[in-house]
Amino acid sequence: MPQHVAIIMDGNGRWAEKKKMPRIFGHRAGVKTVDKIVTLARDIDLKALTLYSFSTENWNRPSVEVDALMAILKEYLLKEMNRMVDNNIRLNTIGNISALPGSAIEYIEKVKEATSTNDGTILTLALSYGSQDEILDAVRSISKKVQEGELDLGDIDSNLFSSELHTSGLPDVDMLIRTSGEVRISNFLLWQIAYAELFFTDVLWPDFSELDFLSAIRSFQERERRFGKSGEQLSGRVV
Repeated sequence: MPQHVAIIMDGNGRWAEKKKMPRIFGHRAGVKTVDKIVTLARDIDLKALTLYSFSTENWNRPSVEVDALMAILKEYLLKEMNRMVDNNIRLNTIGNISALPGSAIEYIEKVKEATSTNDGTILTLALSYGSQDEILDAVRSISKKVQEGELDLGDIDSNLFSSELHTSGLPDVDMLIRTSGEVRISNFLLWQIAYAELFFTDVLWPDFSELDFLSAIRSFQERERRFGKSGEQLSGRVV
């Protein structure tokens, strides 16, 4: 089993357009899929699930759509808080949360506090998140510590760098799933997916089912993860 699965939830808008409905209709349908996948992740004891919920680039969308997405976020948090508490799910966020509306921040903090002692699945919502910004933030933080004498250049390694990222404390991503047929990373967890298995599906996010999620995990289980080693090394035939 993977420990950490990340998902780029793509296709809400196209799903709505196919049904000749407004894009927001697709986003609301996508929330229902989130409910199903988060529940399944907890049922199979997945350690961490990270969902690309709102990117830094998404701020460039029409204000009506952005406002609707923020309203959906608040509705989701309010509706799911008790279920997260009862099902031992801990809410976490990454990204520039301070850029969100104050009411959304208030809901986020409320659910984080309510689930803070849960030790089951960690549900991370990437909100106002961009991986390049995250990496630059880490570089600035480390540079400042070197400048102020807290660190020496020789102290900088991959573990230290990872500790400065928004995902500090989470395991590296084992598998990245992207729905809707797009085959790109879209500035998501660029450092953290260095050795992740990638799974792309043509299924639009509102249609992504529990069976689709389990099929992705089965695909992960059938792959040979080498981490730079040869197949012979992993099998023990080469020392």
